[in-house]
Amino acid sequence: MRLSYPPAVKVIQVPCTGRVDIIHLLNAIEDGADGVYVAGCLEGECHYKTGNLRTRKKVEYVKRILKEIGMEPERVEMYNLSAAQGARFAEIATEMTDRIKELGPSPVKACKAA
Repeated sequence: MRLSYPPAVKVIQVPCTGRVDIIHLLNAIEDGADGVYVAGCLEGECHYKTGNLRTRKKVEYVKRILKEIGMEPERVEMYNLSAAQGARFAEIATEMTDRIKELGPSPVKACKAA
């Protein structure tokens, strides 16, 4: 089965979502991404035990930072799914793309253009 998801979604694979750091999420926003989401293992099923749990906390922290600086925290999200849920991955990609379209372009882009 060939998955179809929006072309604006850029997939960056890491061995474990535990490798995703706060700075990676913030850099993506700073570099012009309108939104960022992390797709990790189902809770309790992380191959590296707690990587996905640590990253969920990092994502929540980034959401708080965005809110504090006046940006929509909904621009960053974490989803948990298994490798066998390819259709769910495509569904999440579409959901997140629709969410970002509703929010509009990142205000960071306007600051960079000025």
